[in-house]
Amino acid sequence: MKITFMGAARTVSGSCYIIECGGKRFALDCGLHQGNKEIEKRNRNFDAYGAKNLDFILITHAHIDHSGLLPALVAKGFKNPIYCTAPTRDLLEIMLLDSAHIQEMEAEWANRKRMRTGVQPVRSLYSIVDAEGTIPLLASVEYDKTFEPAPGIKVTYKNAGHILGSAFIEIEYEQDGKRTKAVFSGDLGRPEQLIVEDPVGVETADYVFLESTYGNRNHPNEEHNLDELAAAIDYSYANGEKVVIPAFAVERSQQIIYSLFLLKKQGRLPADMPVYLDSPLAIRATEIFRKHPEFYDEQTQEFIRRGEHPLDLPNLHFTQTRDQSQAINESDGPAIVISASGMANAGRIKHHLRHNLWKPGASVIFVGWQGVGTPGRKILNGAKKIRLFGEEVAINAKIFTINGFSGHAGQDDLMSWLGAMRGKPVKVILVHGEAEVQKEFANLISEKFGFEVHIPEYMEELELEPGQELEPVVDMDIAQPRVDWEYILRDSQSLYAELKSRVQDVENRPWVDQVELRDKLLDVNRDILALISEM
Repeated sequence: MKITFMGAARTVSGSCYIIECGGKRFALDCGLHQGNKEIEKRNRNFDAYGAKNLDFILITHAHIDHSGLLPALVAKGFKNPIYCTAPTRDLLEIMLLDSAHIQEMEAEWANRKRMRTGVQPVRSLYSIVDAEGTIPLLASVEYDKTFEPAPGIKVTYKNAGHILGSAFIEIEYEQDGKRTKAVFSGDLGRPEQLIVEDPVGVETADYVFLESTYGNRNHPNEEHNLDELAAAIDYSYANGEKVVIPAFAVERSQQIIYSLFLLKKQGRLPADMPVYLDSPLAIRATEIFRKHPEFYDEQTQEFIRRGEHPLDLPNLHFTQTRDQSQAINESDGPAIVISASGMANAGRIKHHLRHNLWKPGASVIFVGWQGVGTPGRKILNGAKKIRLFGEEVAINAKIFTINGFSGHAGQDDLMSWLGAMRGKPVKVILVHGEAEVQKEFANLISEKFGFEVHIPEYMEELELEPGQELEPVVDMDIAQPRVDWEYILRDSQSLYAELKSRVQDVENRPWVDQVELRDKLLDVNRDILALISEM
C-alpha cells in the first residue's frame, strides 16, 4: 500500500490520502485546505490528485476540511462512487452546495477588484454545478458492515463519535500473501459528548493514521462548559449587550443549542434573552440532525422520549435572510448570536464581530479550534485590534474560550483509544495536528506504549509493508518551501532607502499633498509595527 499525504500533514486542514493498493488508486477524505494564503494555495494543486484516475473515494465525515474539495475533483473528471454514512451524505448535500456558493462569491468579489486594476480574473475552485454533480455520486454505507469497493480491498466504517455520522475507517487487504490492516481515524470524538454516541474502539492494526488536534491537552468536563457559557451570558446580559459565538454550522451549533437547553432546565438562561441561529447552513444542518435520531446517544433519546427535544428552545430564532441577520445588530438589548464560520474568517459572523467586538459589555465565545492566520486565532492570541471589511476594530469585548465543546478527543481520550493496542506491533502516523503539538504527542505515545511514531510532511509518499521500516519520500521544497528572509529584508531596506531619497522632493510639494503622503506612510508604519508584534 502506497500513501501520499495530500493534506493535514503538520496542519489541521485539507485531510486527504491518495492510496494505491491491489491495482487500485483511491482517496480517503478530500478536504479543503484552510488557514493562511500559503496553506490555501494547496487547494489549487489539482493535478496531484489525478481525479480521473481515482477508482473511488471514502469519506470519514462531512466537515469541509475532510470533504470540501470533492466538487473540484468532479470538475476535473472524477465520476465514481463516494462512500459515506447516511447522515454524512445528507450533510454533504447542503455543505458542498454552500461551499460552492462561497467559492463563487469570493471569486466574484476578487474579480471586481482585479478588473478595476486591469489584472487577470481568477476562477473559483469549483462551481455550484460541480457541487450538484457530486451529490449523485454519494453512496451510503452502514457502520460495522464490511464491503469491498474493489476486489480484495475490504473497508469497514466504525463510529468515530465526532459528529453525526462520523466514522473512522478500517482498510484490510492482502498482497503477496501478507495481510495488512490500516486504520484511518478521521476525527475522533470525545466520550460523553452531547448528541452523538461515544467512539468505538479498535483492537488490532498494523498502521494507525491518528488525528492529533489536541494531542497536547485535555478538555474540561461538560459541567465546566455549562458554567463558562453561563458566565458569558450573565456578563453580557447584565451589560445589556450581545453574546457572539462563532460556531461551525455542523455539530458545534447544535451542541451550543443543546447546552442552552440544559442551562434553561437549570434555570440559568434568562427567559427574555433571545437566541439567534444566524446561519442558513446551520439551520439546514439542524434539520438533518433532527432527521436522524437513530444516531443520537442514549441521553438525547431519553430527553426526546420525555417530550423534551434538546434542539428546541422557546426563545430560539432561525434567521435565514440577510435582512433578518442585519436586524439582530440593529436591535437593542442582550441576545445570544450563534453564527458561522467557526474561525470567524467568512460568513455572517464577521458582521456580528464588527458590530460587537468594540463594545466593553459584549462577549465573544470561541468554542472550537482556530486555524493559524484566521481572525479567531488572532483574537485568541491577544490582538488589540483586528481588521474586518477593511476597518480596524478594537477588541474591547470580553473573550471566552470553552475548549470543552470541541468535537475532538483530548490527549487522554486519544491515549485511551490507542491503549487497546498496547503491546502489539503498531506503527502510528500522526496527522491533522500542528507540528509542535505532534512532536510532544509522538514522544508521549512512544514513552507509554513503545509504538513507532511517524509525522509525515505535505505530499510525502510512504510505502506500507508490515515488518519493514518506514521510508518516507519527501520533497521539502514542496512540503515546506524555504522563506528567504535575507532577500526580503534586503528588498525592504532598498525600498526604505528609495523612500528616504524622495523625501527632499516631497518637502517642496504643497502642504495638502505632503500630509496625504504622510498619512499613507504612517499606515505602513502601523502595519510594520503590527507585524513586529507577531514575530
